[in-house]
Amino acid sequence: MTDTLLSNEFKTAPNKPGVYIMKSADGHVLYVGKASKLRSRLNSYLGTSRNKDPKTAALMRLVEGLDYIVTSSPSEALILESTLIKQYRPKYNVRLKDDKSYPYIKITNSEDFPRVFITRKVENDASLYFGPYANPGSVRKTLKLINRLFPYRSCDKIITGKDDRPCLEYHLNRCIAPCISAASIGDYRNVIDQVILFMEGKSDTVVNQLTKDMKNAAKELAFEKASIIRDQIEGISQIQEKQKVVSAGNTNYDVIGIAKNDKDTRIVVLFVRSGKLIGKEQFSMIGIMGESTPDLISDFVIQYYSSVHQIPDLLLLPCPISQKDIVEDMLTRSSNKRVKLNVPLRGPKFAMVQMALDNAYVGLNKSTSKSLFSKENLSAAMKSIKDKLDLPSIPYRIECYDISNIQGAVPVGSMVVFENGLAKPSSYRKFNIRTKTGIDDYAMMKEMIERRFKKIMDQPNSENIYNGPRDQSWENAPDLVVIDGGKGHLNAVSAVFDNLGINTISLASLAKENEEIFVRDKPDPIILEKTSEALYLMQRLRDEAHRFAISHHRERRNRIGTLSILDTIPGIGPKRRNALLRYFGSVAKIREASESDIEKIPGFNSNVAKKIMEIF
Repeated sequence: MTDTLLSNEFKTAPNKPGVYIMKSADGHVLYVGKASKLRSRLNSYLGTSRNKDPKTAALMRLVEGLDYIVTSSPSEALILESTLIKQYRPKYNVRLKDDKSYPYIKITNSEDFPRVFITRKVENDASLYFGPYANPGSVRKTLKLINRLFPYRSCDKIITGKDDRPCLEYHLNRCIAPCISAASIGDYRNVIDQVILFMEGKSDTVVNQLTKDMKNAAKELAFEKASIIRDQIEGISQIQEKQKVVSAGNTNYDVIGIAKNDKDTRIVVLFVRSGKLIGKEQFSMIGIMGESTPDLISDFVIQYYSSVHQIPDLLLLPCPISQKDIVEDMLTRSSNKRVKLNVPLRGPKFAMVQMALDNAYVGLNKSTSKSLFSKENLSAAMKSIKDKLDLPSIPYRIECYDISNIQGAVPVGSMVVFENGLAKPSSYRKFNIRTKTGIDDYAMMKEMIERRFKKIMDQPNSENIYNGPRDQSWENAPDLVVIDGGKGHLNAVSAVFDNLGINTISLASLAKENEEIFVRDKPDPIILEKTSEALYLMQRLRDEAHRFAISHHRERRNRIGTLSILDTIPGIGPKRRNALLRYFGSVAKIREASESDIEKIPGFNSNVAKKIMEIF
């Protein structure tokens, strides 16, 4: 379709609430969107590609057809949009990952003897659905738990009450056997009602009912029945003890947290029922490129809660979303009760949002780590580093170096080793910088590199500097050396390589500010894509070397002692050290002092005070 024809379709759309469907030339649905005013929203797509984000620009290059559906309200448009996204799964929409396969726990509430089981199909029937759950493991765990606590039937047979004998579940006290008429419809319905209350987080109500049943059984001298109920109460109480109390009263709400990077997003929902944190689910979304955090949260709320049969009165969000009123109206219509969206700024509810955010970041980091550490990604990262840095071979062994010191005091160096893309801690090495004093990172780096690579250049029968047996692990030459620093650090290390005659080991430096990579014989830096596996690997190398250097520096400072460290600070000699101790009385008091406190001492100025503050 020409731009003119597409423009005409956009401009002739009604200016009413509704949903628009963008299609490719073959009729495939590319994108589904909602709008309070269709014509205004569609016209926003017109214009040059320079005014569009990359995802929208790519979408508009493929759009050849347009459909739209008018709705009676913006909230109806939200519901319809969510339904169509689930139906068509458009490439350019943000959507829940694998949302079609999320499992639920279903209770066939319309049957005389309801069943409780896992399903992936939600039907418009009288059954109750709990979920959706993020993964099959969590829903199976929940089903196993309630099956242990409540004696409902787990079979699919038609119940007539005329079976000759019960199954093993009855003898294990996991079913009250309506199949042999050991329980009436009313007795069995009581068990199912307890399951529903428990799933709704109302376990206190269940315990109160069971306690009454236990006492009645004891009064009737049905001690075996009373003991079974007692065990059931104890099981529920154990679950309650594990549930964290987060608010007073019978408050019900969900808490949403989000974490995202350029490739993935993780959304966590914490479920608070009757003031207790009863569970957590974690979800991924796809099609996130170019989307803001508020828009992602809005899309999640619309899609997820359109599938939830029991929406709480309150949802806590980490940040405001656009069209909040419309989303609230949609949720209110879906649940037939008033639902509010709040962004707490302080207090217990704010703490709950922070907990959800923390869990989201943990989940995202775990997922990212799994992805980064897969063999395929690591192989691709190493090959990409070879290609981008123009190395002679794939860098199967990479060594990374860093220096750590405070104003030149107690300088140390670190060497970390990655083999086949993975850290190899057994090959890590620490260096105490010996010959260099003052603030001179280049000289310190040169000393460390020279000491390390002389061990490769030494004759095999020579001994090391400690006059002990030769450590053969030093002889493993790297394919690539990475320096934490910029072009100046690279030049310093290049000079060492030239002096030692090393010309078979590749060398690069990684400058943190703009993630620029410098290599020998190339004046301009190399910039890797921010989402590339190669950059992630280089960053992990750099960060691990930095962590290892700081750890060694802290250990060495502790061994040397605070007084000796004061002697190493430029501008602090014996007189100033003694003046400090006389003025404050102890090292502990120096630690507690502010910069302005130190400046008050005769003979001290702001520069010296800053150096002392950096130490403590």
